[in-house]
Order: sequence, then structure tokens, then C-alpha cells
Amino acid sequence: MEKLKHVIPTKEYESQAIDYIKEFYEYNSEINGSGGLDRYVDNYDGWLEKLENDRKCIPNEERVPAETYFLVRESDNRIVGMINIRLTLNDRLKKFGGHIGYSIRPTERQKGYNKVNLYLALLCCQKHGIDQVFMDCDKENLGSAKTMQALGGKMIKEYYDDVNSHCIVQNYIIDVNDSIEKNKDIYEPMISRDSKSISK
Repeated sequence: MEKLKHVIPTKEYESQAIDYIKEFYEYNSEINGSGGLDRYVDNYDGWLEKLENDRKCIPNEERVPAETYFLVRESDNRIVGMINIRLTLNDRLKKFGGHIGYSIRPTERQKGYNKVNLYLALLCCQKHGIDQVFMDCDKENLGSAKTMQALGGKMIKEYYDDVNSHCIVQNYIIDVNDSIEKNKDIYEPMISRDSKSISK
């Protein structure tokens, strides 16, 4: 059984991080949950500075405090996914985007990694006192929908979004504490607890 961990981005992961984004370009796949890394492929240090500012920013209608993590596989220290966790929501994010955006690199999909990614994110939300997580996805994104449903996500709304994604969007809510309690026996054995893991 592969073990995974959330790792705070550092200079050590620069080449891997850029390779991660380039793989999405190669597969013509949408990039989510990267904390804007795709806009900083030529300025990784600037991206790390942006993430630091993201963590401590004061919420407003333009920005909210957020944490971004690499999902790293313990066996080879490879970045297999990313996740961006908004620690509070402004009016815009309450309508579209929600608390969490995530992704798994194209060559590592269909291995169940994103469920561990989301479980780790819920642990982070719990630490920050977030009791209920709001998320959304395109209706056609069955992988994302199944990930949310596996962690207890309940669809509360489905609508055509003619502003942001121009497709049918599904809104989900997850009860953080309930999800962690019900799923800990499944996902805790998949989590790495080494010195770099933030979920120790």
C-alpha cells in the first residue's frame, strides 16, 4: 500500500513542481489546486513568496488566506498531486470555487490518490476550525465528484454556470468532523508520518 503525505512547497521541489505543471500541458489537462503555480513556471521563488503571502493575507473580495501543499508519494518522494485549501470564503468563493481545489498529475490518476489528498485536506480544515467544507466541480468531472462523495460529500445544488466555467456545475458540502471519523480507518494507513509530513 502506497503511503502519501502533504508537504509544504520548498525550493527542494522546484524541478519536480515545474515538471508537474508541464505534464498537465502535455496531456492538455486542466490545472486545479496548484495555488497559481502554472503562472510561475519561470519564477518558482516568486511562487514560494506568493504562497507565504497567501497564508497570512487578510480576507477580502480579491483574496483569502490559503494553504497549498504537494501530495508526495513516500516510496519515491514524487509529487503526485497538489491541493489548495482556502481557510475562509469571500462572497465570490461562496458561489464558485469553495474551500478546496485539487489535482492529480495525469500519469498518476485512477489510483485513489485524490481521496487521500482530500482526507489530508479535511484534517487541515479541522485544525483550522472549519466544520463544513464547500466544494464544486463540473458535472462531467466524474473523478472529482466520486472523490467528494467518497469522503461524505453531499450534492446540494446543480446548475449551469454561464459566468465562470460555462458548463453544468455541482455544489457539494462535507461535514469535516463526521467525514474524518467515518473514514479514518480507511485513509490513516495510507498516510506517511515521516519528518516532512505535516499530518504528524
